Amino acid sequence: MADQPQVELHLLTLSHPCLTAKAALERKGIAFEEVVLPMGNHRDEVEAIYGEGRRTVPAMIIDGEQVHGSTAILARLEELFPENSLYPEGIADAVREAELWGDGEYQDLGRRLPWAALHFRPEATGSFAGARPLDPAGVDFAIQTIRGSWKLHSISAERTAADLAGLPAMVERIEGFASDGLIGGPDPTAADLQIGATTRILLTIGDLEPVFDGTTIREVALRLFPDYPGKIPAGAYPAGWVTSG
Repeated sequence: MADQPQVELHLLTLSHPCLTAKAALERKGIAFEEVVLPMGNHRDEVEAIYGEGRRTVPAMIIDGEQVHGSTAILARLEELFPENSLYPEGIADAVREAELWGDGEYQDLGRRLPWAALHFRPEATGSFAGARPLDPAGVDFAIQTIRGSWKLHSISAERTAADLAGLPAMVERIEGFASDGLIGGPDPTAADLQIGATTRILLTIGDLEPVFDGTTIREVALRLFPDYPGKIPAGAYPAGWVTSG
């Protein structure tokens, strides 16, 4: 691409919205510098750069312009670089609606459900760093992190059970997007990137494999984000909490 912009992408390595933003830049053929922030201490740093109230990632600086949040990043990239469109002509509005649903209703499951599962299998926390199951000392440390994440994301057993009960209906809706041609095509759309990234996180949870088995979004997630680490063995959630629809 001629006249390449100068791009910094502030991110967390394992964040699914950050996966979305990275994939969009790559789809557009734009070179960028990754600025990886320390997990747990990133919020103040993001706010210092991007302004009051903006404390999450991804966040992007493109030729001096600040853009905050995955949906805003994808929209701005489309405006500046319409080639390799993320919002194809004829279905652009429907893709955007699906993307916003993925960013809103669906995305938080990618935060809550893995941390909920790790509560029951804390030794699996190390797998997200490419490590073996944690030893007892490592499990002690992981439990502290997991407890903090439960508080941060307002996770509870009751909420987890509700999230799991509602997941099959969400997957059915996503398969409807596939039937409408909004996801699953040869060229990824904004909806593919947004919904696929969240799904990729959920596929690290062994208990959820039956929910996604045979679905279009499972194929999309593994195709677009093949190298995501982490595996929480099946049997983490209490018996009966997971249904496949």
